[in-house]
Amino acid sequence: MQSFRTEIEDPVVEKDIIELERKIRLFKEGKADEERFRSLRLARGVYGQRQPGVQMIRIKIPYGKVTGDQLLRIADVSDEYSTGRLHITTRQDIQIHHVSLDRTPELWAQLEKDDVTLREACGNTVRNITASETAGIDTEEPFDVSPYAHAMFQFFLRNPVNQEMGRKFKISFSSSEKDTALSYIHDLGFIPKIVDGKCGFKVMLGGGLGSQPRQADVLYEFIEADEIIPLTEGVLRIFDRHGERSRRQKARMKFLIKEIGLEAFVQLVEEEQKAFSHQIYPVSTEGFTPDFSNRKRKTPTVDINWGDFEKWKASNVIPQRQEGYAAIGVKVHLGDFYTDKARKLAALVKDHAANELRFTLRQNILVRYVKEEDLPFFYHELTKLGFTELGYNSTADITACPGTDTCNLGIASSTGIATKLEEVLKVEYPQYVNNADITIKISGCMNACGQHNMAHIGFQGMSIRSGKLIAPALQVLLGGGVLGDGQGRFADKVIKVPSKRGPEALRRILDDFQTSTSQTNFLGYYDEKGEKYFYDLLKDLAATDNLQQDDFVDWGHSEAYVRAVGVGECAGVVIDLIATLLFESEEKLQHAREALTNKQWSDSIYYSYTSIVNSAKALLTAEGKKTNSHAFIVNNFEDSFKDAGLFEGSFSDFVYAINKNEPTRDFAQQYLDQAIAFYHKVDAFRKKEVSHAS
Repeated sequence: MQSFRTEIEDPVVEKDIIELERKIRLFKEGKADEERFRSLRLARGVYGQRQPGVQMIRIKIPYGKVTGDQLLRIADVSDEYSTGRLHITTRQDIQIHHVSLDRTPELWAQLEKDDVTLREACGNTVRNITASETAGIDTEEPFDVSPYAHAMFQFFLRNPVNQEMGRKFKISFSSSEKDTALSYIHDLGFIPKIVDGKCGFKVMLGGGLGSQPRQADVLYEFIEADEIIPLTEGVLRIFDRHGERSRRQKARMKFLIKEIGLEAFVQLVEEEQKAFSHQIYPVSTEGFTPDFSNRKRKTPTVDINWGDFEKWKASNVIPQRQEGYAAIGVKVHLGDFYTDKARKLAALVKDHAANELRFTLRQNILVRYVKEEDLPFFYHELTKLGFTELGYNSTADITACPGTDTCNLGIASSTGIATKLEEVLKVEYPQYVNNADITIKISGCMNACGQHNMAHIGFQGMSIRSGKLIAPALQVLLGGGVLGDGQGRFADKVIKVPSKRGPEALRRILDDFQTSTSQTNFLGYYDEKGEKYFYDLLKDLAATDNLQQDDFVDWGHSEAYVRAVGVGECAGVVIDLIATLLFESEEKLQHAREALTNKQWSDSIYYSYTSIVNSAKALLTAEGKKTNSHAFIVNNFEDSFKDAGLFEGSFSDFVYAINKNEPTRDFAQQYLDQAIAFYHKVDAFRKKEVSHAS
């Protein structure tokens, strides 16, 4: 595992990978706490699988954009370290599975050769920043949001503000008011606007899915583009300080907004403004125009079935705002494709397009900047790869998470039922292959990775009892959807049925939609009929006293269903040990020193802040006190240790000097010196307490 060290040009990346390698070694030797190690590896994209002894690796692909060379690199890594299968997620990442933990540093180093990272793909961090896959080519966009999504990714990668938050944080950029990047279900969502000739964004805050979905609030109807990164820093600082850390189910931004209110949250962000690393942050839009320098301008003449070509063109080809160009949607069944096809696709976009494609929010691929006259050639080549199936972004293009295939939290098979439902649609309802008005989404559990509760028709994996036996089941949800411009609606939970009756439930809904209403819009149809109507329509399917043997076997399986839910790692929840907390406080002080040396004043100050809070948390943990949030720790420490001689004056004034001072060199040095002194006092106090106890 040492060979990669001389191959990495960026010393920051090299240090990061070496740190992962070191922590793996310490963990294997029993010298690193398992839960704290889990937190570290998750923030490096290394996620435990349902299958013991192997890892899922999540590769971070900002706004889904990859070049041909990057796709080739990902394919090489998958073949070398995994199984050759690539999985596109609903956040435009790529996941590979069944990877040995020992090989993850080496894998990461290989990816970095083409500027591909694992950093902060999982864990309590800013996750992959998503964007409409049509950004830059959308005929309705006011401007290309890609540069802003990219700048946001770069700014917060390794940023100390978002390394150890209470939970994950999700950001999206939609290309237009159609809101195809789903801002209303994100912690922060941005919708582009032009007001008085200035580019900017409508900002949505505090949305989310999960078991308690929440519609995001409008934070600002419009802010100028150079303000969005400072604003995001402020939001993250407040979430880091006030967000819940002990109760996992209440640790998302949406619960913090619900608890303190939008107005109070905005006030906290404004009070933090003095401490921002930047008051404005202009984003360069240069370099986002495609480079055709490597393109083979002449394409071969091909012999194709022109009738099939026209059907494909009507279904899967999207006009671009750039005259003479089109984008090609590739429907990828359940987001899974293999490296042999990935390599050929990479060569195709390098030689005949703009050396770029985008993974989509619906687990597909969008090939961009194809000359309209080259479409027959692309059809010919994509047909050879099996990439011309009709129905891109249609009703028949079902979104599903991995479910019980690999996820620890999966309750029922989402991929198995998705495969069956797509088969039903293809054979029995071919008219829906080109219908983009109804979306079907499936999740294997309540966490909604498949986004089931914002779909027109959604299914959530569950279990159901029949006497002493347990069968896989599906919660049927209806009436969700995107309304546009930051507005959306969540589906109602209508009824729970055994999984093997899922296809019949879909048939009844679609048949009824076609025959019992004059509505052409599914949401209008649902509202006209009402939830009770659909409950009655499906009620007999929910009966459990007539289950057959086959009902106790989940889709895609041959053995009887067993409800086995592991420990989820999505949030990187950790158990804090006192010694580990103090050790990490010391590490953060070292990071603060390095940032100070590198003239990164704001970063140094934030590292010092996290060291102070960590040190205080260690003593509170030793006393059995609650440590639900940073703000709670500061207040509780002041009350619990005011007579211990660990600080002078007000502890909260000491800590919150962070937002009372501008990030200058002098303050960074002063704050670091104070943090070091505090750490030493806490460490000495703890050693004395342990000595007396023994």
